[in-house]
Amino acid sequence: MDAGFLIAIYDKDERHHSLCVSLYETIENPLVTCEAVLAEAIHILGLPSAADRIIASVDAGILEVPFRLNQSASAVREIMRKYRDIPADFADACLIQMADELDTGDILTLDSDFKHYRWRRNKSFHLLIPLK
Repeated sequence: MDAGFLIAIYDKDERHHSLCVSLYETIENPLVTCEAVLAEAIHILGLPSAADRIIASVDAGILEVPFRLNQSASAVREIMRKYRDIPADFADACLIQMADELDTGDILTLDSDFKHYRWRRNKSFHLLIPLK
């Protein structure tokens, strides 16, 4: 799960809020992400209540954070270099590496860059939210 999806769930004014909430309610828990995504979403939302709810979701097991940068730092740096022209930000690079580690390209994102990113070097991501 990318930050845009998480932000849309917690920000009622976000244009994809209804779509993301509906989708969120149909997906089996837990959802997986990385700490970079959580930090990005909490920062952009800027609301202590959103931070509390996101952290509570991790505590309750609704969100899982299996990614460990200390085990994947070299790969993340390489991904950021590979996609420097797009560019891939830190959170995106972590998600690309996490796809490799979890052996899945399914992703909840509102970021069209994931149409261009590849996991396992040549596999397209499966965008669970149709992007135009």
